[in-house]
Amino acid sequence: MKRQVRLGWVGVDVGKGHHWVCLIDENGATVWSARVINDEAAILDAVGSVLTRAEEVVWGVDVTGTMSGLLLALLAAHGQRVRYVPGRTVNQMAGAYRGEAKTDARDAYVIAETLRHRGDLQEVEVSASLVSELRLLVTHRSDLVGDRVRMVNRLRDVLSGYFPALERSLATPTAVARWLC
Repeated sequence: MKRQVRLGWVGVDVGKGHHWVCLIDENGATVWSARVINDEAAILDAVGSVLTRAEEVVWGVDVTGTMSGLLLALLAAHGQRVRYVPGRTVNQMAGAYRGEAKTDARDAYVIAETLRHRGDLQEVEVSASLVSELRLLVTHRSDLVGDRVRMVNRLRDVLSGYFPALERSLATPTAVARWLC
């Protein structure tokens, strides 16, 4: 059974390819910590994991630029409060915690701890238009990916119908797809 806390703070160490997410409780104990790929499905899974472990959550990020755009839009779409913890503050606070050198997991923990101790951090505002535009772009991208998969499958079917030896000569179906592209 997952441990559920009444109030949790989530620190997110934002990165281009992945984020590190750390949920802590009222005592500063880590409830959940994980590496999350910067992808819509992975981020939504992480949000779901956090929300099953805490009744109320305050999120904190160390970057509010392009790298965190998808994360911030998804959190806003799910009605989550997000605060900005400046990188300089994270670096200064990290000195107060013993442990290994700079890591993504440690930075995420420090961001969460900073949120827990400081109530004066600025809330991140994500406009509703950004969220709706991002939804449209993600939906369009999904449609394009589906169209491409259907096109490759149709081409493969036609080619293997006229040239059955072609598919046998290529080791795997993915090799045929690479050959077509």
